Amino acid sequence: MIEIRKIVSYLPGIILALILYLLADGINNIIGIELLGMEKSPISTVMIAILIGIIMSNAFIPRPGFQIGLAFTQQYILKFGIICLGIRLSFEEFIKFGTIAVPLILVCITSVLLIIKILIKKFQISSKMSYLIAIGTSVCGATAIVATAPVINAKKGEVTYAIANITLFGVFTMLVYPYFANLYFEGNSLYAGLFLGTAIHETSQVAAAGLIYDQQFNSPETLNIATVTKLIRNSFLVIMIPLFGYLYNRGNVSSSKISIIKIFPYFVLGFIAMIFIRNIGDQMVEMQSYNGNTWNSFINYTKDTAKICLSMAMAAVGMSTNLSELKSMGYKPFVVGLIAATTVGVVSIIYMKFFEEIILLL
Repeated sequence: MIEIRKIVSYLPGIILALILYLLADGINNIIGIELLGMEKSPISTVMIAILIGIIMSNAFIPRPGFQIGLAFTQQYILKFGIICLGIRLSFEEFIKFGTIAVPLILVCITSVLLIIKILIKKFQISSKMSYLIAIGTSVCGATAIVATAPVINAKKGEVTYAIANITLFGVFTMLVYPYFANLYFEGNSLYAGLFLGTAIHETSQVAAAGLIYDQQFNSPETLNIATVTKLIRNSFLVIMIPLFGYLYNRGNVSSSKISIIKIFPYFVLGFIAMIFIRNIGDQMVEMQSYNGNTWNSFINYTKDTAKICLSMAMAAVGMSTNLSELKSMGYKPFVVGLIAATTVGVVSIIYMKFFEEIILLL
């Protein structure tokens, strides 16, 4: 009975996120087809969903009854959508993209850590704040910040500031970078995907940016590459959080403060499992032991589910973005966050230019 009540409590927020997605999809069709006479709108459904969410959350304060469902959508429906994205990939593609992404991720993480270390002295912000901004920028946004906070004994205010920082620049890059990447990389899906996967903070933001790119420039491969790159970045939590704990506490970290089991992003395994399911299904169809039409319908249904789940999650993210909280952030952490966010993007571009021949050979 208690569990049923808990599930029911999620429904208002989940339904609200679904309504915002449907509204965004309708607006997208009106703009693209009805008003402009185009096949699709120049603004993607995901972007419209985010913007509607931000406008609504700042014009009207969502009732507490909606918040729990919106949080569930951001956390669990988002992850389910990312898992469903695995149906788009072959195992060979996953290995290929991962092999290319790992060195780039390592370079980006190292660059952010170095620049943050320099900025601490320049702007005189707390070391705890700098650690939180560094791991949020280099690894996986708010999730990394929340997981790192207890390890370095960060205060609640520092965690809030760091998350606000990551949210501000993450939302901006999520909306702008897909168009920048297409223009700068001249439609090269590999480079665009690597850039989106390394230069944007949150998993949700990367997935949204990849979906925007796919919807606007008809490049599913870019979404695939960006997703693989970001999920590999997420896995670096297992290394970075103990490392940050060691650096901050000089090796005196209580083992109870760091749990690899708790911090590991298990939905990455779900994503990989879906890749295996896709490849097993393809093999069964090839051997004529399974109906090809039924299998293709399942693949298309799973792809559509991923799109809907990610769009709902983005609407929920918009509904949870409080602009007044961002205004209260001091200018020093803001500047540090801006430089860190810019650094990871610039380093990503420089790396791809410098190692272009090697990347193309892989």
